[in-house]
Amino acid sequence: MLSQTTTEPRKLSAGQVQLIASGDLRLSANQVCWQVQSEMESQLNRAIEKLGFETVRAHDFDESEQHGFIASQRQGLEVFRTIDPEAPLIVAEAVWQYSHHVLAGLTTHRGPILTVANWSGTWPGLVGMLNLNGSLTKAGVSYSTLWSSDFQDEYFLSRLETWLKTGECVHEMNHVAQFDGEKLSDNETAIATQLADELKGSKAIMGVFDEGCMGMFNAILPDHLLNRTGVFKERLSQSALYYESTQVSDAEAEAVYNWFVEQGMKFELGDDHDTQLTREQILRQCRMYIAAVRIADDFGCDLIGIQYQQGLKDLMPASDLAEGTLNNTVRPVVKSRCGSRVLFDGQPVIHFNEVDEGAGLDALLTNRVHAALEQPVETTLHDIRWGGIDSSGTVSDYVWVFLISGAAPPEHFIDGWAGARGYRQPAMYFPNGGSSLCGVSKPGEIVWSRIFVEDDRLKMDIGRGHVVELPDEETQRRWQATTYQWPIMHAVLHDVDQNQLMAKHKSNHIQVAYAKSAADADAVVRVKSGMAAELGLDVQICGAKSVLA
Repeated sequence: MLSQTTTEPRKLSAGQVQLIASGDLRLSANQVCWQVQSEMESQLNRAIEKLGFETVRAHDFDESEQHGFIASQRQGLEVFRTIDPEAPLIVAEAVWQYSHHVLAGLTTHRGPILTVANWSGTWPGLVGMLNLNGSLTKAGVSYSTLWSSDFQDEYFLSRLETWLKTGECVHEMNHVAQFDGEKLSDNETAIATQLADELKGSKAIMGVFDEGCMGMFNAILPDHLLNRTGVFKERLSQSALYYESTQVSDAEAEAVYNWFVEQGMKFELGDDHDTQLTREQILRQCRMYIAAVRIADDFGCDLIGIQYQQGLKDLMPASDLAEGTLNNTVRPVVKSRCGSRVLFDGQPVIHFNEVDEGAGLDALLTNRVHAALEQPVETTLHDIRWGGIDSSGTVSDYVWVFLISGAAPPEHFIDGWAGARGYRQPAMYFPNGGSSLCGVSKPGEIVWSRIFVEDDRLKMDIGRGHVVELPDEETQRRWQATTYQWPIMHAVLHDVDQNQLMAKHKSNHIQVAYAKSAADADAVVRVKSGMAAELGLDVQICGAKSVLA
């Protein structure tokens, strides 16, 4: 048992603000990312000083670890024992962070809280901050939030000054409208009601291979809220997935690998396990794919989510190749262990990446609405990784980089499976490698959404967008500025600008699915919103002004 030490919290003077930085759990990531975090804090400190305030860092650089992040929940608890509980507190994030490292302390902090992120594709502080924001929202903790590329722009500075002086800053939310079911046609209402009644009546099973990936508190839906929608968790263990993977025969794994190659997917292969993608890594991923389908069948799951990080990373290659394949209608056949049945024949095995249950429930609703409206059923979550103006000048819109950490369904890619590429997952995060399922998302109309918890209620934000095709040079620029091994989507959101999305969105993840046309996508928004409302969710339409006109 860890010994408890009593430390008197420091007392700050007027004009002083405290600063903390939540980090990764992995030492390698914290060490690699420390320099950019330090530079970001210096920029932020200069901005604060120009406004007449002083920053006090609440925890020191660790000489032995060679970084200055809070790297565990225990460390976070110790740090918060020394913090002035009444003084203003900034959580500054330049990289990905584990929200639970600081969440416990933030739930009892009585002073104003501000979350701040850089604006960079390479160093995804905004991704980490969005996760922390979603976690704070779920926990019922009041906070303000800001972001900037250089911490000198007027939008950032004006709101920072307001927060420093008042303890609060706000953003315009005029793009948000409460869903009005009266705007649906009789047929749309009938479909939404029928789908909701079917789910509540017949119910569904969400297979969860260990909860709480990477400290994402916001990604765990409380059972008492989830169950009201008709969805119930089957709590599964990643150790069972690992064991089942070892029971898959060499011939079965080889058949899946050969299927990928025959479909035109190309793997960037090498011989060095530590730095390159090897054929053996892919075969182990093929075993995981088969094992996941069989376990989903064993328990009658309607959808599954695999945590992978942290649990499986020390045992298996990355789960992403399996995950993207599961979410595709066209995928390698998996038979029961006895070989007598084809499992989930002709349909995806709905999978939610990083066991994000908000994305899982969203994916289930998406699948059923799209099937009922005869729209493509493939869906995936992405990280809201970054965004900016198209430097090639091909489109004038603000183009977001949606980038999930390893896999998307190939049906979303230009050229499908033939446009899919497999690269070794970055060694900093994935010591056992494994192939990503990478590609460029095809142009087309999309519906985006997010289910989250606020005020002990399930809520859903939903909107419209489209995917643009950019010149290869611009795509490569964006990939190289982020993570080239991962699938990319060039997304334009309708009637929602950069600051509005950042201010409203309650997660690092965003769910996306294609529709056949703009009119079809609008219909999906209406029916999906109607179904969600029938299930008891509080639905808000973000942008997409014409959808309910």
